[in-house]
Amino acid sequence: MSSPILGYVDRPGLLHRLSGVSKLALAIGVVVGAMVGFDLRYLLAVSVLSAILWALSRVRLRDLAFVLWMIGIFMVLNNIGIFLFAPGYGTELFGTHHLLIDGPWHWDLTGEQLFYQANVTAKYFAVLPAVLLFITTTRPPEFASSLNRIGVPYRAAYAVSLTMRYIPDVQREFRVISQAQQARGLDVSRKVGIGTRVRNTVAVLMPLLLGTFDRIEQVSAAMELRGFGRGRRRTWAVSTPLRAADWLVIAAAVLLALVPVALLWVNGGRFWNPFAG
Repeated sequence: MSSPILGYVDRPGLLHRLSGVSKLALAIGVVVGAMVGFDLRYLLAVSVLSAILWALSRVRLRDLAFVLWMIGIFMVLNNIGIFLFAPGYGTELFGTHHLLIDGPWHWDLTGEQLFYQANVTAKYFAVLPAVLLFITTTRPPEFASSLNRIGVPYRAAYAVSLTMRYIPDVQREFRVISQAQQARGLDVSRKVGIGTRVRNTVAVLMPLLLGTFDRIEQVSAAMELRGFGRGRRRTWAVSTPLRAADWLVIAAAVLLALVPVALLWVNGGRFWNPFAG
């Protein structure tokens, strides 16, 4: 736990030099495009684009190892849940039935179900890298200014910025408290049973929560004393101007959001059906 769970990664790459506005627009364009359409061809293309952007960003997988593991576990559980509770949804959706494995009861594996769940999985690979890259390549102050520049009230934008800024601080404080408690004999490692680990972890979380609440009160009092929220608008100390590369990224974001809309007309619906005909 030496690196932040989720936050800015100070390893300057191509995306770090872009404005937060363009990176936010790209993330929104990918999310909107994935929400509108279920065309596997589009999702795979966006996934490849996300992989290329990840390589250009110089953000390493181990920088977000915990987050990626959690996302991977949720993705697997989501696919298992879909198959357990709706194993025939793909057949109903595409109107055909190509049996691959004759399973027990109604858990038959069909090509249609497999294709539908491939669409669901592709959404993870298309959307999440773009969102994670925006968070890891954008400093919290620029994060807030980007939200404000696209119309989010600056009070809400600043609250998001504070949240992102304090994630590494909370993690660092958790590590310090955990080490102090272990020095007193409260072991939270794998050497003890799960029940003991849970009780000892609670002993770590309680002072962490109390300290966090105290910090929130201090920050709120300091902001109130400085008149935060009094004016309708505010200036930002960190706000990268839009350059040619930023406008190119914004244009790509608009294109990513419009392509699924066009595919709705081409495919006659949200899904591309390779089983038709």
